[in-house]
Amino acid sequence: MTKRTAAKYKIDRRMGENIWGRAKSPLNKREYGPGQHGQRRKSKLSDFGIQLRAKQKLKGYYGDLTEKQFRKIYGEAERVKGDTGENLVGLLERRLDAVVYRAKFVATIFAARQFVNHGHVTVNGQRVNIASYRVKEGDVIAVRDRSKQLAVVLEAVALTERDTPDYLEVDTSKLTATFVRTPALSDVPYPVVMEPNLVVEYYAKN
Repeated sequence: MTKRTAAKYKIDRRMGENIWGRAKSPLNKREYGPGQHGQRRKSKLSDFGIQLRAKQKLKGYYGDLTEKQFRKIYGEAERVKGDTGENLVGLLERRLDAVVYRAKFVATIFAARQFVNHGHVTVNGQRVNIASYRVKEGDVIAVRDRSKQLAVVLEAVALTERDTPDYLEVDTSKLTATFVRTPALSDVPYPVVMEPNLVVEYYAKN
C-alpha cells in the first residue's frame, strides 16, 4: 500500500481549500495553513506556484498519490489522442479506488484505497485488491458479500454529503456500481475547482 506522507486534513489546510467537501474539514473552522506560521499573510503566487498548486491539489484529491504514480498517469494521458487535461481526469476516475469512493461504498478516498487493498471489492465477479486497477466501461464493481455489513460501508452509504455521478450506475441495496463511461472534467463532482490544464502547463515546463 502506498504510504501517505501527510494527514488528509493537513492537505486541505495546505491547499487552503476543502478539496473533498467534508463537513469535518478544518477549513470549516480556520482558513489558514498548518503549523506555527500558518496564519502569516500569503504572498502572491508566481505562474509556477499556481501550476504547482493545481498539480498538488489534483494529486492530493485522489489520495495524495506519489509523484511517481501521478507522473506515470500524466504520461499516459499525454499519449492518448485528445485533450491531455481531460484525459488525465478520465484516467484518474477510472482507478478502482476512485470508483469505490464515487459509489459511496466508503466515506473517503483514503478509506477506498485501504478497502480495495484488503480485498473487499470485486470487478466483474473477480476479487481485485489493487487500488490503481483501471476499470473499463461496462465493468461491474461490487462489495463482496462478506464485507457488506462492515461499519465503514454502512456509515458511508448513509452519508448525504455526496451524490453519485451519472457516469456510474449504483445499486445501493446490492452495493454494486457499473462504470458506464469515462467522464469529462465537467462530469466529475469535485467540491472545488480543479484545473488540469494548469497541470499540463506544469509538466510542459518541468
